[in-house]
Amino acid sequence: MTFAKEAWPFVLPFLLLALALGLLGRRGPAIAVAAVGLLVLLFFRDPRRSFSGGESMVVAPADGKVTAVEDVEDARIGPGRYRRIVTFLSVLDVHVQRAPVAGEVVLSELVRGKKLAAFRDDIADKNERHTTVILRPSGDRIGVRQLAGLLARRVVSYLDTGDRVRRGDLLGVIKFGSRVDLYVPASYRVLVRVGERVRNGETPMAEAPPPRMPIL
Repeated sequence: MTFAKEAWPFVLPFLLLALALGLLGRRGPAIAVAAVGLLVLLFFRDPRRSFSGGESMVVAPADGKVTAVEDVEDARIGPGRYRRIVTFLSVLDVHVQRAPVAGEVVLSELVRGKKLAAFRDDIADKNERHTTVILRPSGDRIGVRQLAGLLARRVVSYLDTGDRVRRGDLLGVIKFGSRVDLYVPASYRVLVRVGERVRNGETPMAEAPPPRMPIL
């Protein structure tokens, strides 16, 4: 298992303090501090994931629990209606996000905002958030919005406009618990239900409709 590089500014102070306490002969406190550092490191774990399904499938960008599936319109994602699939991340979930589809990044936008609790319904346009839109070869636009929460102090994206990504590539990380919204066109079939737990890069979330046959 690997870990997101953003972990080390949080973890190293614990390890250095544990080392100093150990050198001073304070074994008990050193072990306790090292254990806390290890728990913080686990927030940033990046387990290997894979999905071998067809290209029509959209996989989960984040680990967590599906808390809502709803129809929305969002000009930042694109024209028309979309299905928004909301995934809530607890502090125990993997906090690295992955690209749900292959394609070209046509939007990578950070908006500063509040740090309200991620389980609230009204944070989509209030909290700090980063929106990534990937244009598929079919012309469909798929959006991923990383939202900061009460404990999440920063949202990080690894992708810039113009980047080309494969399904399952690293997309970013949220520092501690929060929420990730996946946007797919309204024509897509959603494959998950509210209450279901999903895993980034592995759980199929939605499926594109079959391509239309040309009229002869």
